[in-house]
Amino acid sequence: MATVLALKDVLLDSAKEIFESMIFMTVAEVEDATPGDANAMLLATITFTGSLEGGLSLCCPLTSAQAVAASMLCMDSPDGLGDDDVIDAIGEVANLLVGAVKTRVQDDIPDISISIPSVVQGRQLSSRLSDGTEKIEVNVTLAEAHRATFSLLYREGGVVSGDGG
Repeated sequence: MATVLALKDVLLDSAKEIFESMIFMTVAEVEDATPGDANAMLLATITFTGSLEGGLSLCCPLTSAQAVAASMLCMDSPDGLGDDDVIDAIGEVANLLVGAVKTRVQDDIPDISISIPSVVQGRQLSSRLSDGTEKIEVNVTLAEAHRATFSLLYREGGVVSGDGG
């Protein structure tokens, strides 16, 4: 099955591909975590099931999410964006990211089904699954000015009975 190191590389490579080609922002890994004391954070999550099950998350300060949304929409400034625009953009980024990860691992893990994204706003947000899961976190700067954390929580599937239809 997939190793933590390999999946971390897949996650980071997928993020670089998505951000650099579709959002026009560079991505660079950093050691320290995204500041968790920001007044407002957004957490976009997509779950997946199959022989590997879990969730992929993107967590960032609201100011970073606004910059991402503006860049996605080819705007010079996020000033004209509403809350729904920012939430939709961050959900779409999570969707693009999980799609890129799925594409990279499909030869080894061919049966992954993906949910729709959900986005929440709050303070000190994080993703967590039940016992027996592995967690990979990649802290990054976006366009050298904004921060985000990509997380992949997973375990081997088949723990719950049923074929998932």
